Amino acid sequence: MRTVSISKKTTAAESNQLFGIEQADIRRISERLQENEKLRALRDRAWKVVQTKPRPSRTDEPWRRTDPARFPYAQVTLGEAEDWRPDRRLVRDLEEAPVGGTLLNHPGQPSQIWLDPVSQRAGVIFTDWATAVLQHTDLLQENLNTIIPVEEEWFSSLTAAVSEMGGLLYVPKGLQIEHPLRSLLWAPGTGKAFFSRFLVIVDEGASVELEHESFSPTEAEGSAFHGGVIEALVRSGGNLKISTVQNWGEHVWDVTHKRIRVERDAKVEWNSAVFGGQTSKDFSDMDLGGDGAEGLWSGIYFSQDQQHFDIDTQQNHTYPHTTSDLLYKGALSGKSRTVWQGMIFVDHAAQQTDGYQANRNLMLSREARADSIPGLEIKADDVRCTHGATAGDVDKEQLYYLMSRGLPREEAKKLVVEGFFSPVLDRITNETLRYRLKGIIDDKMEQYRAKRLKTPQP
Repeated sequence: MRTVSISKKTTAAESNQLFGIEQADIRRISERLQENEKLRALRDRAWKVVQTKPRPSRTDEPWRRTDPARFPYAQVTLGEAEDWRPDRRLVRDLEEAPVGGTLLNHPGQPSQIWLDPVSQRAGVIFTDWATAVLQHTDLLQENLNTIIPVEEEWFSSLTAAVSEMGGLLYVPKGLQIEHPLRSLLWAPGTGKAFFSRFLVIVDEGASVELEHESFSPTEAEGSAFHGGVIEALVRSGGNLKISTVQNWGEHVWDVTHKRIRVERDAKVEWNSAVFGGQTSKDFSDMDLGGDGAEGLWSGIYFSQDQQHFDIDTQQNHTYPHTTSDLLYKGALSGKSRTVWQGMIFVDHAAQQTDGYQANRNLMLSREARADSIPGLEIKADDVRCTHGATAGDVDKEQLYYLMSRGLPREEAKKLVVEGFFSPVLDRITNETLRYRLKGIIDDKMEQYRAKRLKTPQP
């Protein structure tokens, strides 16, 4: 396993670099996709924000605990990924589970798309970004950047300006999709910057489950960068189950913006997982934007070595009778650091809101650090909102109990970690996904165990 140093200082010349991107690249991307005038204008608008808005720094509140000056702006350039096949185990898992459609994005390679013929005839759209631009222009023009505005944040603007891959999912009014749809972003290699965006629209009374995973193998040397944007709209009475899994190699620097808007009497179940990357900055928002909207939000992360995860969650209640329930759990080993900063916002009109958020951290190393910062901003007076955050070591009594039953210490610790994550994993109704996440956690524990065996313990 690679150990990554984050102590490198950026020179003044390097700080002015931007992944080798120039104005001409924006025009070439637009021409390659054959965008119409409106989509081209939206891309140009985003690039103007990048050019005129100051690049984020640690003086900005969202970036106080993650220094964007360390990102490899001068070390990587916009380009294609290596032509390597995806991890066979993941592909096998996808082939064995019932699925209603698959989309594989591999930068520099043709997208692979499959959708169940029944869903196709019913009007479902599940396709890559290039096809969406050519064949579903009206949907993009009507909905693109309405959930995450072009001007909102510098990195999301950069992604809007540069991205040419991703996907579009549209589920027509009243349609119920039986099996989950799976979207994969596979980007192996070093020295390159990749940008992706995904737009999800669940129409009134419709129901669908989407799994979206970004992944790559860890490289021993070099860096890569990914900028991502995911916008999702769930219209009145709709139901969206969405899982976003970040499992980049430990050489990747990642900044992703995700926001789901939930309208009247609609429901969202969101499973979010962060496992990979050298540094990952994750902006995730759930907007309860309609009377009776509901959101169940479950998150897990597991950091190791010198990984740095910064997760910023927002539960925004702007209408009455809305409900949100967030539970994030993370384990930390090595010299890794995690930041979870959560906010429940309740607007004046959002009376009888019920909001909850909790963050729990399990410290597997004395050198790891977890910052947990829950917050409430409540402007209504008839609400019930609570939050909590904890960080602690492995429970010695639990460990002693398991060891007294004959389990070796490391096996006992593995069971304690599994029990720690169980409350989150049990909220995931998709058995295949639950098994996949548990497998990633088991792999992390095996790496943790192997390093402890090499290092004398006190």
